[in-house]
Amino acid sequence: MKDIKNIIFDLGGVIINLDLSLSISKFNLKSQVPFESIYSQANQIELFNEFDKGAISSEQFFKELKIKSGYEGSDIEILSAWNAMLKDVPEKRLDLLVRAKQNYNTFLLSNTCEPHIEAFEQKLHLDHGVKNFNDYFDKTYYSCRIGMRKPDRNIFELVLAENNLDPNETIFIDDSEQHVRGAGECGINSYLLPKNMELISLLNELNLL
Repeated sequence: MKDIKNIIFDLGGVIINLDLSLSISKFNLKSQVPFESIYSQANQIELFNEFDKGAISSEQFFKELKIKSGYEGSDIEILSAWNAMLKDVPEKRLDLLVRAKQNYNTFLLSNTCEPHIEAFEQKLHLDHGVKNFNDYFDKTYYSCRIGMRKPDRNIFELVLAENNLDPNETIFIDDSEQHVRGAGECGINSYLLPKNMELISLLNELNLL
């Protein structure tokens, strides 16, 4: 790893603690369709992909989601259920990002949507007094703001091209296997962060710290 100059980090499940089961269980309280049949970490219906890419508004997304899932709760309840998966950002991970940025060019690459960005930025400010993640990375990429999402090849190529990165000198870390494969197809050194493994442990194993 001596030639590594750049690290691209995923957000949910890598930096932010994420628990999809919290959203699934909340939806299932008031949905006619089992929510896990339309949404999971490994697979999701096209509605979620379109929302990730910012191709539809929040209003359109929640309206269609009510139809697809047979959700019978209020608008406030469906937003709460959708955001329930977002948990905390431990202080030690923010400290780790500061360390990483001192030695590498660092980037954030996340499949996310505007309601989630608003929710995790509010929590980041409440818990840590930090407005957003911008100061922790050289650049942040949110799928809904650039019109593309992982694991599609074009999103990885965008990050490489915009920042003049050599994929051979670049590491990508994600908690989803399909995203790791997508980055690997672009020649990026890509690693899956196993569940229950801390980010610092993986970085240490890779001799990046």
